[in-house]
Amino acid sequence: MTRIAIVAGEPSGDRIAAGLIRALRAWVPDASFEGVAGPRMIEAGCKTLYPMERLSVMGITEVIRRYRELRSLRDHLARRFAQDAPEVFVGVDAPEFNLGLAHRLHQKGIRTVQYVSPQVWAWREGRVKRIAQAVDLMLTLFPFEEGFYKRHDIAAEFVGHPLADEIPLQVDRTQARCALGLSEDGSIIALLPGSRSNEWYHHTEPFICAAAWCYQREPSLRFVVPSVSRAARGFVERSRDRLAPDLPLAVFDGCSQAVIAASDVVLTVSGTATLEALLLGKPMVVAYRMGWLSYFVARLLVKAPFIALPNLLAGCCLVPELIQGDVRTWKLGQELLCWLKDRDRVVALQGEFERLHALLRQSADTRAARAIAEMMRAG
Repeated sequence: MTRIAIVAGEPSGDRIAAGLIRALRAWVPDASFEGVAGPRMIEAGCKTLYPMERLSVMGITEVIRRYRELRSLRDHLARRFAQDAPEVFVGVDAPEFNLGLAHRLHQKGIRTVQYVSPQVWAWREGRVKRIAQAVDLMLTLFPFEEGFYKRHDIAAEFVGHPLADEIPLQVDRTQARCALGLSEDGSIIALLPGSRSNEWYHHTEPFICAAAWCYQREPSLRFVVPSVSRAARGFVERSRDRLAPDLPLAVFDGCSQAVIAASDVVLTVSGTATLEALLLGKPMVVAYRMGWLSYFVARLLVKAPFIALPNLLAGCCLVPELIQGDVRTWKLGQELLCWLKDRDRVVALQGEFERLHALLRQSADTRAARAIAEMMRAG
């Protein structure tokens, strides 16, 4: 039996890793998988040594608070995999954790793969030297990342993004609304305040205030929120009841893609949600706030001109970005209403989104699995 160690650290990584596990079985029929897994990976057949939630942290201060716990977890995995070596170790996203683990395993002669590149092209580019010492192969979701690594003599392959394969090029808004029990008439704004607890803590209230600002000016508007957990749902509902009790806002458990597909415009934090909105052809306003220390450090280190994936992929500002102090009620509200009132701008944006969707639609699961299988066979 071919043992493959695999570690993911958040819901988006869980989804990517689950697709990879299924695809790898076609190339390596006797493969078994173990590591840090979420529910999708477990369903795909991965044995979990620790629950994925143990790695789900974001921001400088949050990592510092849990540093000892994360270090202990990584030490245990490093000892386990060194003593009973897998054929290959695959880190899926979670680069701060996975690359450190990969480096230790690589020194023991275990082949290592990082699937989903850290944003070394955006900040702390010096990390690329350590990456070269940690991984045998980097699998990238975006085309510009492959070129970056090859310029640094690191084996890399652009495989596309699994979400681009999963989401059809044309999405039926009416069908999405019917599936959620929403009326086909009128405009809907989707609010996505984040999947991590610290994200929805920082963004739920300003997003609801922006929705209320829009509702005061356009009383026909309705609002929807996909909730990632019971705790997140409770926080959203309590915030709504306190800040805007009359706001016509529906909260759905999970189903973020359906919620976005049913909407006309999206207010979202930066991250995977911006890619989902792009692939679903929805205009968006992207916002992000964080703790003051995390933001101070980020301003010193981040070199990328944009935070939203659509803007990074296009190399220009396709959608508005509001960061930290600019996350204000009236600014968010104005940008949302501008999308609703300018149909020509929306059509032009959707044309660009279709082009980017086609670029990322590369059968990512199959390409990633083939690259790993070929690396293993090459010895």
